[in-house]
Amino acid sequence: MKRILFLDRDGVILQEPPNDYQIDRLEKTHFVPGAISYLSRVATDFGFYHVLVTNQDGLGTASYPEADFFPYQDLMVRTLAGEGFHFDEVCIDRSFANNPLPTRKPGTGMLTHYLNNPAFDLAGSFVIGDRWSDLALARNLGAKAIYFASALHPMDEAALAQYADVLAFVAHDWASIYQFLKLGLRTVQHSRHTKETQIDLTLNLDGTGKSNIRTGLGFFDHMLDQIARHGHLDLALETRGDLHIDEHHTIEDTAIALGEAFALALTDKRGLQRYGYALPMDEAEAKVLIDFGGRNWLVWEADFKREKIGEMPTEMFFHFFKSFSDGAKCNLNIQAKGENEHHKIEAIFKAFAKAIRMAVKRDPFSDQLPSTKGVL
Repeated sequence: MKRILFLDRDGVILQEPPNDYQIDRLEKTHFVPGAISYLSRVATDFGFYHVLVTNQDGLGTASYPEADFFPYQDLMVRTLAGEGFHFDEVCIDRSFANNPLPTRKPGTGMLTHYLNNPAFDLAGSFVIGDRWSDLALARNLGAKAIYFASALHPMDEAALAQYADVLAFVAHDWASIYQFLKLGLRTVQHSRHTKETQIDLTLNLDGTGKSNIRTGLGFFDHMLDQIARHGHLDLALETRGDLHIDEHHTIEDTAIALGEAFALALTDKRGLQRYGYALPMDEAEAKVLIDFGGRNWLVWEADFKREKIGEMPTEMFFHFFKSFSDGAKCNLNIQAKGENEHHKIEAIFKAFAKAIRMAVKRDPFSDQLPSTKGVL
């Protein structure tokens, strides 16, 4: 079965004019940066069926004559074809938004021949668009949606949350769309339940820095939030631990579970940068080096004079990173110095996050393992 890319036009392939939203003159015809080169790569690297699906309000009426549309539409099609990208079908709805036809997105009237068609895999297909109607179209088709973030038609987190069932990826450029199609998202759900702690988490290594963390320890939550935010990871984590005894099991087991989640997310290390490093900031200087090479080891050079920061014992900082190293099978080298104890540990967590962000980055054009051994 063939998978399909359903592509919106204006705002995704061609830049949409902000004044009247109509591409009806040559000087208003500009490609979205990266669209030509990455669509060429999409055509070369994947076996998608390519379908253009666009609403063009009142096309063929006095307000939008066909002569003001097709010369620039045809220019787009010819330009892309010259780079190897061809549309298998072009679907244009001509209705107005205030009097929509069943063919107008998010309606599927132009696409009924793909529904329940054994030749096509709609569940494995994607709608790429910059409006709510494209996300709703994906839902109506039974496909997934890639939202191309738009300044003209912005959707905040609350609006996007309404399409969580179909939203596969939020893109800000064509490079990230290509990378997503080539490599997918590294998202894992992981649980670690013992007699002492119950930990459930969802980790997306290719996220945007969103976090929802509840461990019962406010300062620990704050440090874990730094990892998500500065590492551009999406992390939802809940730990229910034996805090009536002390903080040890909650902190240590959370680190183990988080490390295990990283190990699961990094099962395929082809194209991985593997190494990361960071050296921040303020009066508290921190350095964190990391290697996701499959061998756990921790070098710890940081001393703390206070017994606790918030509810978190300072002796547990070492245990957190040692447990993460063991769970993720990574090498960590951490150094810090400074005067303010809060600043020192926060600098360490931020540097740790930045190092992770560098190390988990992938090159979509490389299938090489980052090792001369040929295995990681």
